Amino acid sequence: MLKKVRKIEIKTKGLSKQLFAGQYNSAFKGRGMAFTEVREYYFGDDIRNIDWNVTARFNHPYVKVFEEEREMTVMLLIDVSGSNQFGSTGRLKEQIITEIAGVLAFSAINNNDKVGVIFFSDIIEKFIPPKKGSQHILRIIRELIDFHPKHNRTDIGFALKYLRNVIRKRSVAFLISDFHDKNFGEALRIVAKKHDLICVRVYDHRETNIPKLGMMKFRDAETGETFWLDTSSKSVQNRIQSYNRDHEEFLKWTLSKAGVDQVVIPTNQDYVPPLMQLFKRRSRI
Repeated sequence: MLKKVRKIEIKTKGLSKQLFAGQYNSAFKGRGMAFTEVREYYFGDDIRNIDWNVTARFNHPYVKVFEEEREMTVMLLIDVSGSNQFGSTGRLKEQIITEIAGVLAFSAINNNDKVGVIFFSDIIEKFIPPKKGSQHILRIIRELIDFHPKHNRTDIGFALKYLRNVIRKRSVAFLISDFHDKNFGEALRIVAKKHDLICVRVYDHRETNIPKLGMMKFRDAETGETFWLDTSSKSVQNRIQSYNRDHEEFLKWTLSKAGVDQVVIPTNQDYVPPLMQLFKRRSRI
């Protein structure tokens, strides 16, 4: 376990410092303003900042002083359902998710932000409250590597509702999942109004492109159901392609309607370029 943690730490910490440090800071600069003090009004001050209660008390105009909030809360919503225990290229989706979460967590810590985690399936499996510090990140990585969920199914909407209830202040929230789910559109729209929400979709190309190898036995990782498919059958291949097209359209429409950013990461490719593109795209907004 220690070797695994150390390996992930070295890789993700290095990536966050070498590649993402500046990009992360510029991509998530919308922090808002925080009240700090009141002072006497000076000519040229914005009259909208006048504190009328203090002004009335001292019979002299005073204004509220604000400064940009430097500290931010980053939440990682991590899908730990059964479908992530799949990979056709030597790496499981859950392993890619672990590394992506590590990179984002270290990037946040390097920027002096708090990081919290929600592990979810169709229930909230575990909640780690936001904190700072490298020891906190190592705890998150340990959980990512060795976490054993109680349930195998997925309910993204339930996880989003939990985020809305448990994190009151605005945060940057990364929803990391393979998105094998539906009926989360309303929750996505509600949460996106309060939090800066980014969807990170990790998928394996064999989920959408099954080779023609004749009769094959499959097992649904979330329901446990087993079944046979004739993968050489044209009608079977057509049904698979049709389902995948419909799901792609559903995801595209749902995220677009909610105004949520998305980054798509296949397991057979490097996840660094898509993340870099996301950060660069957001830094231009």
